[in-house]
This record gives sequence, C-alpha cells and structure tokens, in this order.
Amino acid sequence: MSGSVLIWLYRHSLPVRLTHWINVLCLTILVMSGLQIFNAHPALYWGERSDPDKALLSMKAMRDESGQLMGVTRILDYAYDTTGILGASTDGTGQTRARGFPDWATIPGPQWLAMGRRWHLFFAWLFVVNGLLFVLYAIISRHLANDLIPWWKDLRGIGRSVLDHLLFRHPKGEAARRYNVLQKIAYILVIFGLGPLIVLTGLSMSPMLNAAFPELLTLFDGRQSARTIHFITAFAFIGFVLIHVFMVLISGVWNNLRSMITGWYTVRS
Repeated sequence: MSGSVLIWLYRHSLPVRLTHWINVLCLTILVMSGLQIFNAHPALYWGERSDPDKALLSMKAMRDESGQLMGVTRILDYAYDTTGILGASTDGTGQTRARGFPDWATIPGPQWLAMGRRWHLFFAWLFVVNGLLFVLYAIISRHLANDLIPWWKDLRGIGRSVLDHLLFRHPKGEAARRYNVLQKIAYILVIFGLGPLIVLTGLSMSPMLNAAFPELLTLFDGRQSARTIHFITAFAFIGFVLIHVFMVLISGVWNNLRSMITGWYTVRS
C-alpha cells in the first residue's frame, strides 16, 4: 500500500494468550467427550422425565427395506435420514453401526462411557478455573472495561459494523487497533452468558449437587431440561468457534495467530 506505515502493536498479554489456548484445549476435549456421553442415550427431553414418546430430539438406527442399517434423526415430529453422520455411521473397521454421533467425533474412544465422563469432568473444572482466572485478570488489568465491554459509543456504530462484516471489509489504521462492536458483544455474551449457562446446567446433572442445591433443578425445570440446555449451549459454543476461526482466516491468518502466540499484531496506518 503506497504511503502506508506498518505499525507493531502488543495486542494480547501473556495471561490472555495462556487462557485462550487452555480454552481451546478444554473446549475441544469437552465437546468430543460430551458427544461420547450423549451417545449413551442419544435423545433430548424437557422436564424431569425422559419419555421416549416426547423426545425433542432423537438419533436412532433402523433397517431400511433392503435390510441396510440407516440413521434417522427426529426433531419434534420431523424425521430426517442422517445415515453416515447421525444415528448410524461407519466405524474404524468399515462397519456401519448404531450410534448417535460418529466415532471420529468422540473421545477417548469410540465407546468408552466411564472414561469419557472422567475426561469431561476433569476438563470441565479446568475450563471453569481458567475462565475465572481470565475474568479476574480482565477486571484487574482493565482489559474488560477498556477492550471487551461494548459501551454506548460502540453500540452507535453497530449498523456500520454489521455492513462491514457482510461485505468482508476489515478495519484498517486506527480502527484495527481495537475490537469492533460485534466482537465485543460476542465475547461478552460468551463470557457472561454461554459460560455460566453451560456450567450451571452441567452442575444440575450431578446427583450429589442436586441433593445439596435442589434449586438448580427448579431453575432449569428438571434434569432433562438442564441436559437439553447444556447440549444446545455446547453447540452455541461450537458456532461461536466456527465463526471466530472463519474471521481469523479471512482477516489475516498469520497476523492473528502471531498476536495470540507472541502478543504482537501489525496494522497499517
């Protein structure tokens, strides 16, 4: 760019970078071990009871007219053929088997419920501790107030920011030094919305905590409701991550990765 000057900015501090990569590890293992747990009973309900006739979502395997195993995913009253992905999929030996999510999407193995629960619980607590440390640091360092909270002056430009994203126009110069309003809104919703919600619904499924804090089940209208909200929130996290990765790819992979590895980010003025 003629006449432009490349400016180096120290964008991400060490605590921000460490908590970010710990979250990457935790979320990857939590999602995949969570799918392993879900596969033990691949259906969702509302309320306290799991009534098969009233499932909000179910993944099943059945035989077609030729005797081949097929996967069927039912959402409310609508059924869909999801063979190969949901309900029935091919395992490592090439055999089609009945399972909610395919074995490549589950850890620590294709079917290891007990260990999957242990992995899920361990990394869930690591995720919670890591999140609390990040929020504490963000408050003390004023990273939260200065960089993440969308103030009124930011919200006034939300229309322009939406248009820029739709047209794939990336900020330059002074605007590239800070998060845009849509990024701020997304981060705040994840930190103070999705994060607490997925933790509370996860705790609501613990019999021990149910006995100590029965109000949790009342809050979510029953254990099955909490499980359903937990599942939906997990996929909301996945959606956020996919959008986040997409924006990294189209706005400069190396510049964004370098900033989250070394802290240094470049802008042109």
